[in-house]
Amino acid sequence: MNRLEELKRHLKRGQVYRRDDLAKWSKSIDRHLDALVEEDTLQKLSHGLYYYPKLGAFGKTPPEEEILIRSFLKDDRFLLTSANSYNSLGVGTTQLYNERIVYNHKRHGEFKFGNRRFSFRMKPHFPSKVTSEFLLVDLLNNLETLAEDSAEVLRNVAIKVQAMDTRKLKRYVSKYGTAKAKKLLTPLLESPTN
Repeated sequence: MNRLEELKRHLKRGQVYRRDDLAKWSKSIDRHLDALVEEDTLQKLSHGLYYYPKLGAFGKTPPEEEILIRSFLKDDRFLLTSANSYNSLGVGTTQLYNERIVYNHKRHGEFKFGNRRFSFRMKPHFPSKVTSEFLLVDLLNNLETLAEDSAEVLRNVAIKVQAMDTRKLKRYVSKYGTAKAKKLLTPLLESPTN
């Protein structure tokens, strides 16, 4: 068995690999990676990041986002979300955005993997999963970056807050809110109706 075939034996479908992950099985890793991409065994997602595609009914499937991000960051501590998620709050956001947001502790910047774009944002704190309370706080953290009418969204947020778990929302504002989000939400949380 030649070295390239031996390297292939270590690959698992659906996995994303960093160049460094594969180098332990090859003394000529760059030549072997070029050959695997050329023969369409691996797909190059970005510099030093490769995917061994799963085969589905309609051909090769893209990598699962969580696997992709975990491999890129070499870390499990991240939160994957999107500005599209704000639409679920019912506060007047309706735009669709073609970018995923990755809150994490290691990387900051815009990255493209294959045909998908991700905005990596380093944050000291973020929850382990997306909740409506987090989405509301995050919406206000990012309000100025959205295409919606801010005044209308803020009016709808004031109504939405009344229907939410106030104690939980206060905790999320305290932990994850920017100064601006705290300034906007604190008066709403301290009103007599809450």
